[in-house]
Amino acid sequence: MATYESATSRLGRLLTMVPWLLNRQGVDLASAARELGVSEAQVVDDLELLFVCGLPGHYPDDLIDAQWEDGRVYVSNADTIARPLRLGRDEALALIVALRALRDTPGLTEHDAIDRALAKLEAAAGDAAATAASVTVDLEQPLDPELSGRLRDGLVRQRRLHLRYTVASRDETTERDVDPIRVVGVDGRWYLEAWCHRAVGVRLFRLDRIEELTVLEEDGTPPADLPPRELGAGVYRAAPEDLEVTLHLEPSAAWVAETFPVERVDRREDGSLEVMLRVADPRWLQRLVWRAAGQVRVLAPAELVGAVARGAVEAVEGHTQANGLD
Repeated sequence: MATYESATSRLGRLLTMVPWLLNRQGVDLASAARELGVSEAQVVDDLELLFVCGLPGHYPDDLIDAQWEDGRVYVSNADTIARPLRLGRDEALALIVALRALRDTPGLTEHDAIDRALAKLEAAAGDAAATAASVTVDLEQPLDPELSGRLRDGLVRQRRLHLRYTVASRDETTERDVDPIRVVGVDGRWYLEAWCHRAVGVRLFRLDRIEELTVLEEDGTPPADLPPRELGAGVYRAAPEDLEVTLHLEPSAAWVAETFPVERVDRREDGSLEVMLRVADPRWLQRLVWRAAGQVRVLAPAELVGAVARGAVEAVEGHTQANGLD
């Protein structure tokens, strides 16, 4: 089975490969593959890609020259990327801030490596590093030291975890076994990314919704062919099979479009909004509409419009009977 590789990962390897090959002209293909940690076929694929890369213009003299037909690799005309790129001032400061935040993470024990990297960056940045001291990274949800310790144990030893987890959208607590991949901080909150055996897929679990966590003495290695999950745009990912819903939002309910990931927003002259979003479980949306008391209305699909209306009628009837009203 072929392993998925993102464009970002491949680009990083190519930028490493070119200086390495330039300083080892004539290296045999097998040695190059072994040192670069890929197959010989992958090295050839990368060289074929490098062969059509170069400076703007794409004339013969602008392109990287790569040769490997005789089993030995020769690369030339790549002086512009022969040395690692230097970090700019903003890039260096961003790394300093990120490393300082990582060093302060509860439960982290690799402080020496972080301190060494910080010292090198701060020395290279010089006086500019002082600017980083004015930046504070504040996660809204602190990472619980006891929980982080158990998570770290599971990750380091590659052990399966048993979770008792609250699913907020369904207002229920579930039991599930997961194979941990990593712990990440996104939008001020901590998440465990893991292969969930109950869902048979990769899921993100908010750490503050984990009621219990047990490290099991079972192998917890996730499937090897999982594609990397980019979290720069947030943690939610709509699936193609999710229900497509259209909502009308009064101006006072515009926060809904800012809080939840929507795929389309149309603004009306009166300040109201019509938005389209996808939901995996319509029940949380029904509760949102009922709580909004007329400020949020479902326009489509028809079956969800009917379900919201029936739920509202049942709630009114139940309230009337409970209070002895006619």
